Amino acid sequence: MPSALSRPVEDGRSAAPRADAVVAALAFGGIVVSLMQTLVIPIVPDLPRLLNAPASDTAWAVTATLLAAAVATPVIGRLGDMYGKRRMLLVSLVMLVAGSVTAALSDSLAPMVVGRALQGLASGVIPLGISIMRDELPAERLGSATALMSASLGVGGALGLPAAALIADTFDWHALFWASAVLGTVALVLVPVVVPESRVRTGGRFDLVGGVGMAAGLVSLLLAVSKGADWGWSSGTTLGLFVTAVVVLLVWGWWELRVEEPLVDLRTTARRQVLVTNLASIAVGFAMFAMSLVIPQLLQLPEATGYGLGRSLLVAGLTMAPSGLVMMVTAPVSAALSKAKGPKSTLMVGALIVAAGYGLNIVLMSELWHFVLVTCVIGAGIGFTYGAMPALIMGAVPASETGAANSLNTLMRSIGTSTASAVAGVILAQLTTPFGPAVLPSENGFKVVLAIGAGAALLAFAVAAFIPRQRMGSSGAAGAQQAAGGTRAVPEEPARDGGRVGG
Repeated sequence: MPSALSRPVEDGRSAAPRADAVVAALAFGGIVVSLMQTLVIPIVPDLPRLLNAPASDTAWAVTATLLAAAVATPVIGRLGDMYGKRRMLLVSLVMLVAGSVTAALSDSLAPMVVGRALQGLASGVIPLGISIMRDELPAERLGSATALMSASLGVGGALGLPAAALIADTFDWHALFWASAVLGTVALVLVPVVVPESRVRTGGRFDLVGGVGMAAGLVSLLLAVSKGADWGWSSGTTLGLFVTAVVVLLVWGWWELRVEEPLVDLRTTARRQVLVTNLASIAVGFAMFAMSLVIPQLLQLPEATGYGLGRSLLVAGLTMAPSGLVMMVTAPVSAALSKAKGPKSTLMVGALIVAAGYGLNIVLMSELWHFVLVTCVIGAGIGFTYGAMPALIMGAVPASETGAANSLNTLMRSIGTSTASAVAGVILAQLTTPFGPAVLPSENGFKVVLAIGAGAALLAFAVAAFIPRQRMGSSGAAGAQQAAGGTRAVPEEPARDGGRVGG
């Protein structure tokens, strides 16, 4: 039976609370999944002792989540388009709960890595949530709702660090994973109660060869990027992985262009609006993560260095937390700007705000309030950019491909954050200063990373300028769908496959 949100809305008073419940449940699930980014940060230095394993091995507790997320996000998005987005959303949340319980019961490396990998497999929740919103929400609600859902990726990361630090300082470290299991269970209960199953499906057969090929290429690429500093950037292992990634992804692209039902429709992805938005997303992901790499370190380094503030990890996390709240507050503002000027303008404005935030940080880094101000400015910019990107993607792809397209866009952001981590690691390892028997990253090293973060944001601004202008309809977001299956905004560039944009 069609859901109330799928049919023409005859009673706005009854539809609005239901829409609010859908948005709240999906956004909560997105925040819970994004918490996994920062969940283990407070205990990373202690993992070798806690798991009785060398530090080089315990690093896999972080790397496993990254690799699993990279593989799962586009696959789950495609499966959602084929078999039901809510169904795959529930599968993702089950993975999250299972991974959390596995890690909570672990006292050795192997189950911890398995648990963290299962948590990474839940990363498709955010793009699936955005796709469900497109299918189910009235057009007037879609812009602000998708902006909030997209921003939940940053919100959870910002709020997760102080929460994780507080739990780790107060309780046994296993409590981190029990807490995430409880939150995941709450989301798992909420979704089937308030979120309808979308009727927009493609059906067909899953492209298993494409899935395996994409997984092999992405794992090779991200493994080289994330472990290159440890193995050596010129080592045979690192270079071999980079070469493997290039070869495998080229062959994968050849296959995807020839198979009847591809995992990723590269012809749709090659449309100018989708392609340019994804390229800008890589730069935005880079710019966002640079803040998370630099500011906590500056806050925790000893005051005797002359540039560190000597604060605890909990204080560092609390300093970052307001940025997550700013992202939430910015979501409706982002939607309003997209409605008035188009999501392209919103993306460009957000990129400029992020660049301005990094510029401020280069000159303001001596007081705690400096960092609160900077993180709030950057958080506002990220809120604008993250709100605009799904609108741009949905304005250029059929409704039947929304899950896969949004998932690919999320993957592009993840590639940007992984690259930021690698680049920052190299810079901070090269620009150092002696501090007693230790060697610490220098103040200039941090400033260089901040400057590169600003440059990445400016690059996103420049790339976004090439996104084609859109003819906006009644919705504030491109590609918005009326509750009764009505109008959508379409890009000026025609669909290459001759299909109707929006499904």
